[in-house]
Amino acid sequence: MKYNVGMYGGSFDPLHIGHIHDIIRAASMCKELYVVISWCKGRESTTKELRYRWINDCCRHLSNIEIILIEDEAVDKEAYNTGYYWEKGAKDIKRAIAKPIDAVFCGTDYLGTNRFESLYSPESDVVYFDRNEVPVSSTNIRKWVFDNWDYIPKVCRPYYTRKVLIVGGESTGKSTLVRNLALAYNTNYVEEVGRDICEFAGSEELMIMEDFHEILLRHKVKEMDAIKDSNKILFVDTDSITTLFYSRFLLTEKEEITKCTSLADAITNINEFDLILFLEPTVEFVQDGTRSEIIEADREKYSNQIKKLLDMHSFRYNCISGDYVERFNEAKNLIEEYLGIDTRW
Repeated sequence: MKYNVGMYGGSFDPLHIGHIHDIIRAASMCKELYVVISWCKGRESTTKELRYRWINDCCRHLSNIEIILIEDEAVDKEAYNTGYYWEKGAKDIKRAIAKPIDAVFCGTDYLGTNRFESLYSPESDVVYFDRNEVPVSSTNIRKWVFDNWDYIPKVCRPYYTRKVLIVGGESTGKSTLVRNLALAYNTNYVEEVGRDICEFAGSEELMIMEDFHEILLRHKVKEMDAIKDSNKILFVDTDSITTLFYSRFLLTEKEEITKCTSLADAITNINEFDLILFLEPTVEFVQDGTRSEIIEADREKYSNQIKKLLDMHSFRYNCISGDYVERFNEAKNLIEEYLGIDTRW
């Protein structure tokens, strides 16, 4: 090891692969490396808690790294880039580390500015890493994240991944469209949990309260897991509001309906989707042996009941009708219009 104690700091807003390269190199040169996250409430795109866990997750295998948080109180970036705040920040860092800092690591974008030398020399060596080796910046990521997707560490990607919910009445092609869109966008999807549970029960009419509880909980967990490995966008087949509709449609006991409603509402309150596509009942109803003949007889009525539940929970949605090709094309158009994501890589 060349140095006993080193320091590498930044806002890491957000963390990117360039930061990771520098942290790895700095850690390999020091017995102890302090990674300093500079944060300021109200001036950042990501919270300090997120950035802390991102760096911690990426670097947990490097036992000589310690992460510390240093607050700055500048009202904006321009104010921060003044001598006062840089000097105050250096004093706060030295106080927090509380031991001689042998090396300060930074990017070559500061080379020639004398910024770090004026704050840390001669007590500390200032070591520069080539900023152009990984051609990305947090500023550019904040401008448009998807142009820089390959430079975003896997642990950070769920924060930026867009979620598209596909909902609608029974046998409106939700599962088919979700799978087709996931293929088209080279990503993954969350399939409807209710189908498996319904098949296990034997039919919709034989489902019990506990089945709906399981659907609600398992579906949310599957969504939380799937987003970790998604490529910019995650497609979700149905949600807690749809499950709420079916619990009210199939259960008869008031107490059971109340319990299902409570759980569905709790999950709905934490659900967030960037785009909701509602499929109108304009394709042929396919009876697979588990679907309701009552719904089949009046598809428009029950489709509108699901819409009413979405409206009650203040969920905005876009309706899609037509045949399967028209639905697929319209979904792609809406994804580009609302999310700015297309299939041109």
